[in-house]
Amino acid sequence: MNASHRSGLTLFAGIALLFAAAVLYWIFQRGDFLAVVLALAGLALTLAGAYTMRAELADMLRGRRGEIALYTLGALGVLVAFGYASTRFPVRWDMSQYKEHSLSPQALEIVRRIDKPVHVTFFKDPMLRDTVDLYEQIARANKLITVDFYDPFLNPAQARLMKVQFAGTAVLQSEGRERRLDKQTETEVVNAMLRISRGATQKLCFLDGHNEADPFSRESHDHMESTAGGHKHGLGDKLVIHEQHGMGKARDALESMNYVVEKVSLLKGGTSLNGCSLLVVPGPKFALLPAEVDAIRAYLEAGNNAFFMLEPFIQTGLEPLMREFGVSLENNIIIDDASHFLTDPSAPAVTVYNDHQITRQLPLTFFPGARSLSPLPERPPGVSAYPLIESSTKSYGETTQNRAEFNDGVDKPGPNTMMVLINRRPETVSKAQAIAAELRGEKLPEGVVSAVTAHIKPSRIVVAGDADFATNSFFHILGNGNLFLNTINSLAAQANLIGLEPRTFDLPRVNVTNQQMKLMFISSVALIPALLALIGFAVWWRQR
Repeated sequence: MNASHRSGLTLFAGIALLFAAAVLYWIFQRGDFLAVVLALAGLALTLAGAYTMRAELADMLRGRRGEIALYTLGALGVLVAFGYASTRFPVRWDMSQYKEHSLSPQALEIVRRIDKPVHVTFFKDPMLRDTVDLYEQIARANKLITVDFYDPFLNPAQARLMKVQFAGTAVLQSEGRERRLDKQTETEVVNAMLRISRGATQKLCFLDGHNEADPFSRESHDHMESTAGGHKHGLGDKLVIHEQHGMGKARDALESMNYVVEKVSLLKGGTSLNGCSLLVVPGPKFALLPAEVDAIRAYLEAGNNAFFMLEPFIQTGLEPLMREFGVSLENNIIIDDASHFLTDPSAPAVTVYNDHQITRQLPLTFFPGARSLSPLPERPPGVSAYPLIESSTKSYGETTQNRAEFNDGVDKPGPNTMMVLINRRPETVSKAQAIAAELRGEKLPEGVVSAVTAHIKPSRIVVAGDADFATNSFFHILGNGNLFLNTINSLAAQANLIGLEPRTFDLPRVNVTNQQMKLMFISSVALIPALLALIGFAVWWRQR
């Protein structure tokens, strides 16, 4: 064997040892003495072999071979540099039609508003690439969120340390709190991060026992049926309950915003509203008992807030309580021929709102069967009513259930209030002032409640003349879901969440008002064909 062959064998042996050291380090995770010895020996043999073969290597790099080698090394260098840059400065383009591989705008906004450190340890496997990508997007959106990834099979010690057995489990930690998450959807992950970062949660109590819309139901159909057998959600002559109308979509959205949703029945002995951050009355179909109304009155007088959604033509038993808050519940249904959803004039649509944080930047909303609400001209002291949503000037409040025809002097002309915000802030004077005034025989000023008897604390309520707009059938359409969530967030003093609505995955559809339908019909059936006919006539006339 000549010297050239020995040098070649030395070079190849050095390369083989370097490869063996790389395998031990990168694949078997071994950086011990053996791997170091193999790496040093391989490097020494490679350098020695390359030095003794320097003349042969120089001959190989001359001419065309050298150019090919340089081009190859250059291309490899560019690829390596590009790959390194992509890991340090990642850029994503989601080219899917509905951006399924990107965070929804609502989730992204919630993540950015997390103001406390959250650390996530996610145990993955190669099949969970989409979930890994989800966590990476969340971590890039907020520097306070950090994520570590481990494979429980390659890192069993870490899995045992955190008591994790299978891939797909995430452990969230924030300021000493810990939460485990097995369902890795966008909504669940963002919800869990929000919960653990904030610690405390607020409980929303939905009134139960009067066939209200059920927040734990996925059903979509309670409806009105007319004498002609038509299916309606508004004007008709009787209520037909097929399945209890559900508000499951609304509950999912509320829970994703860190609320706890519970049903409360005041019919049960000993049941109270203590611990409820907000009371929601989602469209009772039967009247509340006087004891229930008294419990709600006491809840509001204690300084709590409530959201009442009251359907048309139903005596709820809450009418006297609403009058105490300066609002009269009209026994009618709003008919709006000028602006309604699809072809139903009893489903008024709204695009212009009175300015308030609840209605700010809302898209179109509609109300499938709504009663009108009338703020009383003479309200109790300390009570103010602010209309949030009103129907158009062409609308009216129909007082009969079997026809839709405006009768002057009987039906209420528009605009009609469909949602109103009420603030009750009773003014007080000190007990000493009240006693002194009584001894002097003086009367307390108008609108001032004596502190001797005053027990009413400031409270806020929102009254809506419809509950269907927030049910499963309509929650996800246009601005209905946002309106419901904005109202809850405003009453629960969570203004930083107003405007946020978790992503829904309903089939895409086009929803239009009656005016938009007429415009599309005229444009497609009459205007465009007429324009084409005119162009054809002009061409014929010119050729003639």
